[in-house]
Amino acid sequence: MPSPRGSGEPEGRPAKQRDAFFDNAKYLAIVLVAMGHFWEPLKGDSRALQGLYMVVYAFHMPAFIVISGYFSRSFDARPERLKRLITGVVVPYVVFETALSLFNRYAGHNPDQDISLLDPWYLTWFLCALFVWRLITPLWKLIRRPLPVALVIAMLASVSPAIGNDLDLQRVLQFLPFFVLGLSMRAEHFQLVRRRSVRIASVPVFAVALLTAWWAVPRMNAAWFYHRDAAQELGAPWWVGPVMTLALFGCSLVLTACFFAWVPGRRMWFTALGAGTLYGYLLHGFVVKGADYQGWFDHAWLHGPLGEILVTVLAAAVVTFTLLCTAPVRRVFRCVVEPEMKWAFRQEAGEQARERREAQRPQPAESGSVSA
Repeated sequence: MPSPRGSGEPEGRPAKQRDAFFDNAKYLAIVLVAMGHFWEPLKGDSRALQGLYMVVYAFHMPAFIVISGYFSRSFDARPERLKRLITGVVVPYVVFETALSLFNRYAGHNPDQDISLLDPWYLTWFLCALFVWRLITPLWKLIRRPLPVALVIAMLASVSPAIGNDLDLQRVLQFLPFFVLGLSMRAEHFQLVRRRSVRIASVPVFAVALLTAWWAVPRMNAAWFYHRDAAQELGAPWWVGPVMTLALFGCSLVLTACFFAWVPGRRMWFTALGAGTLYGYLLHGFVVKGADYQGWFDHAWLHGPLGEILVTVLAAAVVTFTLLCTAPVRRVFRCVVEPEMKWAFRQEAGEQARERREAQRPQPAESGSVSA
């Protein structure tokens, strides 16, 4: 997932100590997210693209969420953690939920689009979910068998259409097992899936997944992969919900492991970009929706194989070279994606004491000054 502040990663840690594997995984996952969104207007005309779309949607968000859970293991109710949760998750959610809703209303000529912080629209559901998951992280640490409990909760959500759209709770609950799985993982678990044998085995697994998805396109509703509806809302009997929850969890878990197997563990040219994936995640939505509103996806030549390849390359390029690599973009949006907001919080007694000690500490003589 995109890695907002407050993820549990130590702040101020030197870049050389960052694990390149996780930054690489986050970068590659955000590229896949962008590709999936760019494919959406085109996939109706291509069975092959619909199959590829289903395979990518089976693991790209689960991979993000597992990583988010893994880096949330140290989250507790200490004031500094809660402050980072507000500045790194709540503030971006409020700003981008409002901005995307206004963009849809005016640029998309949709005057009925409401601005509702209780009903996340488009991309912002993930920040809403992450806020809820992090808040309840201490509870999962107390449970002896957290993953089975999370799966039961997800299964119950899949048969409960009355949950509604508030805070996108269907997604919060149905994706919950992946977050809890990340909370339960250790570094050695990621090492297991990065072995050469797993990397080799992942090739036929992905091939089978693509063939299965191609077969399933006319037979399966792709909305199951969004995890935002109960079974009854998808026109299925209630008992299909728990069955699909378990089946999709297993499929997503296998494909996520295969994805991690191919993520490089060494520093690459794109490794540094993995530290800023939240920018790419939130900003690429404006590009996708803007292109759709302008009718750019309506050109017939884009709906053929060459056009689909071009759109795929452009999606990766937009995220990489515009939204992640461009320093001015990150400087402009840092105030809403990674705000400091010291003015908004009460200062703890310990922090005040440290500041007083710093102020009383003798300062070194300035360059060029005369010392006695």
